Amino acid sequence: MKIRCIAIDDEPLAVKKIAGYIQKVPFLELVAECRSAAEAMSVMDTTDIQLLFIDINMPDISGMEFVKSLTSKPYVVFTTAYSEYAVEGFQVDAADYLLKPITFSNFLKAANKVKNLIDLSSNNQKESLKTTANHLFVKSEYKLIRIELDDIKYIESQHEYIKIHLANSTPVLTQLSMKSIEEQLPSDRFMRVHRSFIVNLAKISVIERNRIVFDGKVYIPVSDQYKEKFQEYIDGNFG
Repeated sequence: MKIRCIAIDDEPLAVKKIAGYIQKVPFLELVAECRSAAEAMSVMDTTDIQLLFIDINMPDISGMEFVKSLTSKPYVVFTTAYSEYAVEGFQVDAADYLLKPITFSNFLKAANKVKNLIDLSSNNQKESLKTTANHLFVKSEYKLIRIELDDIKYIESQHEYIKIHLANSTPVLTQLSMKSIEEQLPSDRFMRVHRSFIVNLAKISVIERNRIVFDGKVYIPVSDQYKEKFQEYIDGNFG
């Protein structure tokens, strides 16, 4: 499975260089080359991105400010010509920091570091999630909690955690990725409709302007990436 990446830099030559490096690494997949944070956010609204290679010094909003603004953060490797940003970069949990001019060998070291972090996280999550046909067990606050699949309304991504919203009890927060729990849930009962949301199809009763409404106050958007599949389900079950 390849790591989905975006290269972000307002300098055309710089973004092309990073994009070229990404394409040379077998376990990386270049999703987009972006010249601004706004352009990157547009991509991230429709595609589940796992890794950003982002320049710190950009107009309008800096790479640092952009990363701080994200509620659901992918792994981040900052790129910049200024070494004084290194400490601040690691304060926002950046996986690595590349000083320009960036050589391919240094880029590859950073890419391998992220791959190792993802592999380690994946292994830990497999130990934290046990599923059966009707329920799952997740670790939360040092406890192992049983959750009936029928009780789940929707699942929300929160950076390195997910929040499992339940029909008749308080939500459960656990350190899992959306990808890991999506792979364990039955696809005929649960559907990912946005990079940040998975819904229990049996709990859907109201759809308004391409949004799923829960309890009259929670509006879950259906992003373009998942719209066609969701529409097929609606046509087959709500027609």
